Amino acid sequence: MIEELRTLYERDIQRLHTEIDSFQQDAHLWQKSGHVPNSAGNLALHLVGNLSTYIGNTLGKQPYVRNREAEFATKNLPKQELLRQIEHTKAVVITSLKALQTEDLAQGYPEEVLGYKMTTGFFLMHLLAHLSYHLGQVNYLRRILE
Repeated sequence: MIEELRTLYERDIQRLHTEIDSFQQDAHLWQKSGHVPNSAGNLALHLVGNLSTYIGNTLGKQPYVRNREAEFATKNLPKQELLRQIEHTKAVVITSLKALQTEDLAQGYPEEVLGYKMTTGFFLMHLLAHLSYHLGQVNYLRRILE
């Protein structure tokens, strides 16, 4: 199951990279549309923070200090900086997942992030669903704005 999770994370983080890279105008990365309350740029920063915290830092022991407020408050970063952060996050996530053993998935996740105890496997599936949800929003924004 570790290899399947790694494959899916790598695929969807690469899709996030592709979506962000597909924006023709950097300004569109920071615009909102319709009922999506956040810009594609802020969603990308949020996913970087989320994955770097819960997979990279907590599971992979890779140093990261999250600033969740900045994920939504930051504006007008150049597209190349977003892409650099996404690529770094992909490397951190893949390295962290490769270090896990199958039996680690059945162990309790070290934090009660959602307000209740869960296994590491359950939380990794939750984080993958969260990534996919926001990836869909980024895709929608790109298609609407461009």
